[in-house]
Amino acid sequence: MISLLATIVILLFQITISTFVAWAGPPFRTDDPETVGDRHWEIDIASQLSKDKDGISATAPQLEANYGPLPNLDLHMITPFSYVSPNEGSTHYGFGDLELGAKYRFIQESDWIPMVATFPLVEMPTGNRAQGLGNGHVRAFIPLWFQKSCEPWTTYGGGGYWINPGQGNKNYWFIGWVVQRDLSEKITLGGELFHTTPEMVGESSQTGFNVGGFFNFTEEHHLLLSAGRDIHGPNRFSMYLGYQLMLGPREEKKQGDLSLIRNKIP
Repeated sequence: MISLLATIVILLFQITISTFVAWAGPPFRTDDPETVGDRHWEIDIASQLSKDKDGISATAPQLEANYGPLPNLDLHMITPFSYVSPNEGSTHYGFGDLELGAKYRFIQESDWIPMVATFPLVEMPTGNRAQGLGNGHVRAFIPLWFQKSCEPWTTYGGGGYWINPGQGNKNYWFIGWVVQRDLSEKITLGGELFHTTPEMVGESSQTGFNVGGFFNFTEEHHLLLSAGRDIHGPNRFSMYLGYQLMLGPREEKKQGDLSLIRNKIP
C-alpha cells in the first residue's frame, strides 16, 4: 500500500516536470483550527503545482511535518524542493523557502460556539531568488481560523494578513472558506472558495476555488487531492496531491472519528 502511494506521488512529480502557490491546510489553501493531538505526528509527502500565463511552478516533492507537544498546540514545518519553468527564461530545480509555524487552539467547539485557533507562519528565504526558487525575504502570515461541525458536515475557514517585504511586493490579505462532507469512513469530499488582495504592485486581486478531499486507507494512512483555478485574477490552475501518515499513542485516538486527518479538505 505504501509503495502504491509513493508511486502516485512520483507520478505527480513527473507531471510537474513535464508540464508556487502557498498552501496552508493540505490539500487546500484554507486552514482549520484542528490540532494533531498531544504527542502525535502528522507527516505529509506531497507535490503541488501552479500554472498561469507566466509558466509553471511546483514543489516536487515537499515534506510537511506537524507535531503536538501539548494539547491544543502544533509545531509546523514545510521543507520543499521547488521547480520553476517560466515561459521566458530558464528552468530551475532546487530547495525552496522553508516554512515554520505554530498553531494554538484557544477556543473549543461547543453546541453554539465554533472552534478557534491562530496559526502564525514564517517563511525563511532559503530558496535561490535569482533562479525563482524563493522569495528572497522573510515573510510572515498572521491568521485566525474557525470551524463548526454538524455530522456529516464540517465547515471551516477564516483568513489573515501576509507581511510580504521586497521591491515591488505588497502586504496582502487572504480569506478562504471550506465546506466538506463525510461520505463514508473512507471518503471525504468538499470545496473551497478563497480570495487574496494584490500581492505585488500592478497586480490584481485573486479569487478562486478548489475541489477535492481525502481517502482514508486506515487511521494512519491517507491520500489527499485537490484541484482548482481562478474565477478572477491571473487565470491560474493549481493542483495538490499528497500522502499523509499519522503517528502517535493509539490510546488517544477517538474510535469512530472521521476527522483523524485534521478535518482538512492546505
